Amino acid sequence: MNFIVETSARHVHVTQEHLEILFGKGAELSVKKALSQPGQFATNERVDVVGPKKTIAGVSILGPVRSATQVEVSLSDARTLGVDAPVRESGDIAGSAPCKLVGPCGEVEISEGVIAAKRHIHATPADAAELGVKDKDVVSVKINTDGRSLVFGDVVVRVSDKFALAMHIDTDESNAAGCKGQVFGEIVK
Repeated sequence: MNFIVETSARHVHVTQEHLEILFGKGAELSVKKALSQPGQFATNERVDVVGPKKTIAGVSILGPVRSATQVEVSLSDARTLGVDAPVRESGDIAGSAPCKLVGPCGEVEISEGVIAAKRHIHATPADAAELGVKDKDVVSVKINTDGRSLVFGDVVVRVSDKFALAMHIDTDESNAAGCKGQVFGEIVK
């Protein structure tokens, strides 16, 4: 069974408190476009991510607001910023790298929250059953591209009835596999 493989570029998730510091009291995220995962969206709001070495300007915020502020970057981005971002599942930010976020109305120093997201597959329970996997399984996925096909190991499966079937990789991984346009993967055993 094939599934879509999407490139998840660098982005930020913010709390309501941090959103209001960055964009002003009463600020709300405005939808730029819906993402493949139900209820998730890219926003028009952008911030600068400041590390000890450099700044990456104009990083997109994804909505809706979260219970913790988190910055997801590639390992190349982490080196550019000068931070040691661990490879983690989204939401697992304890002890991760710090940074500063700068918006048009203010700035926020986060003591942790910068990660390189672990590559993963979102699946519904029905999709997982069809794929022969369960929540938290770790699998390998072959991505077929023209001249740069790769098998990615250490892909975590995340199962929820709130998901839509898709695999997410970061820009470093996407570039390594030569992904462009619509790309599909399949679990290999």
